[in-house]
Amino acid sequence: MALDGMYLNFLVSEVNTLLAGSKVDKIHQPSKNELVFIMRTKGGMHKLYFSADANSPRFAVVEKTPENPQNPPMLCMLFRKRLVGATLLSVEQYGLDRIAFFNFDATNEIGDRVKLTLAVEIMAQHSNIILFDGENRIVDALRRVDSEKSSYRLVLPGAQYKLPPAQEKVDLRNAEPSEVCEAVLKLENSRISSAILKTLQGVSPLLSRELSFRICGDDKGVGELNSDEKMNMLCELSALKTMLLSGNTQPTMVLDESEKPMEFSFIPITQYGSSYRSITKENVFSLLEGFYSERDRLLRTRSKGAELFKLLENSIERISRKLNNQQEDLNRCADREAIRINAELVTAAQYRLEKGASVYEVENYYDNNNIVKVSVDPALSPSQNAQKLYKEYRKACTAENMLIKLIEEGKQDLEYLESVRDLLERSTLEREFGEIKDELISQGFIKPKKSNKKQMKKQALPPLEFKTTQGLTVLVGRNNIQNDKLTFKTGRKGDIWLHAQKCPGSHVLLVADGGEVPDDAIVEAAEIAAYYSSAKDSTVVTVDYTDVKNIKKPNGAKPGFVVYYTYYSVNVKPKRVE
Repeated sequence: MALDGMYLNFLVSEVNTLLAGSKVDKIHQPSKNELVFIMRTKGGMHKLYFSADANSPRFAVVEKTPENPQNPPMLCMLFRKRLVGATLLSVEQYGLDRIAFFNFDATNEIGDRVKLTLAVEIMAQHSNIILFDGENRIVDALRRVDSEKSSYRLVLPGAQYKLPPAQEKVDLRNAEPSEVCEAVLKLENSRISSAILKTLQGVSPLLSRELSFRICGDDKGVGELNSDEKMNMLCELSALKTMLLSGNTQPTMVLDESEKPMEFSFIPITQYGSSYRSITKENVFSLLEGFYSERDRLLRTRSKGAELFKLLENSIERISRKLNNQQEDLNRCADREAIRINAELVTAAQYRLEKGASVYEVENYYDNNNIVKVSVDPALSPSQNAQKLYKEYRKACTAENMLIKLIEEGKQDLEYLESVRDLLERSTLEREFGEIKDELISQGFIKPKKSNKKQMKKQALPPLEFKTTQGLTVLVGRNNIQNDKLTFKTGRKGDIWLHAQKCPGSHVLLVADGGEVPDDAIVEAAEIAAYYSSAKDSTVVTVDYTDVKNIKKPNGAKPGFVVYYTYYSVNVKPKRVE
């Protein structure tokens, strides 16, 4: 679901209401496609978030923002120089198109007041954020566009800002619904949703399908509409215009079967019936933040940890391939008894066997003296061939013992790396990636980079912390080193240790504070443990729990690996806790 022009209309209205007259206090650039403006108002600070990412372009006032890099990019420094201290005068939308202009009153290097405009263009892969001055001359942009990328429109410092090509569609705010109905009905060879999409400005495919569903309960051809359905179209368009002009919205999000956000709009989405669950948010800002938060987290995680993910996947693939080869070698060792028997039979019959034969036919006294054919080296004597077969047997026995040990070690490495991958996929902070990388270096899976500089030891991140309804503390490990510390250093007798059963996940500690732990608190902690595991997308997850004193760590075990034999289990639904 893309952010459409009509939804943008309400975003612009709410930003004007909340932030008009505010000043830019700080500017951050979490990634190459993101900007965060900290706006200072009389009522306090607000975070104005911008994204030009092709998968989720938008702007909104948000509660949470991504982690900032240690060193701000050059573009961020430029924006700080030009906009910090500037006053946001207004926000304007270009018709009902997906372009918004943030107009600032700023000062230049010599103290003169100047007008600067931040154009936010929400256009999928062509999304951009462009700063230009009062003469429409571009200062800079998140994405520069030269003549090789576009012959119509340059986006470069010093170039004139030019609007994208306009679409010949109707702005419902300035048109009569009856005129729009006539324009739609003229497209009688089109589906209703397609005709609305071609006629109205600022309408997304989702919204056009929703209007079609409300008009006739289906998406039939325009030429098939009866008089009642045509009247329904007029009513729906009139109601939509009233909503656009009044600003009264019902921000709604549709969740799929796994409770993941699937669609959103500023009106209730009824086209899916009871197949999916809908939830309503208090405003258009919180709806966007709720819809995109998990998606952005995953994209940001993949982006920041791309190199680490690649190293980890390569290690997992290499170990898996090695295990398969070792298992094949072990399977071949299963024939060692047949080799030993052949050696005995050749030894027993060597008095009548002759050198130069490539196959010996001997009686198998283990099988009713049936004749057995044994392939041998014709260059060796019968005695030497028997010794060679004994040597192959001893080699197979030795190889079997070694392979059993190597396969077990390989399985432990693979289990450990899969647990690291699970933790990595749930990491969002650069420090979390750094700590996981340090852990992999300490375990020998990544070679440390040589450096002559002495690096200061960074303070480790604390575990994630949550509160149950009863007020008890729940601690969640961020990596395997922290899992061990949480379980064997932080945990005290009486504290409850939890972990998703038979799958990678974080160690979770429910702190008892010396008192009794109610069952409801254990269930809440189990829901958290299920969410912070590789089974987080499952409908039901089995979580084991026990007193932390029952958890043991085998000698030489990898970080995060523990054993326990006394425990209880509970089936819960994974729950994300803010």
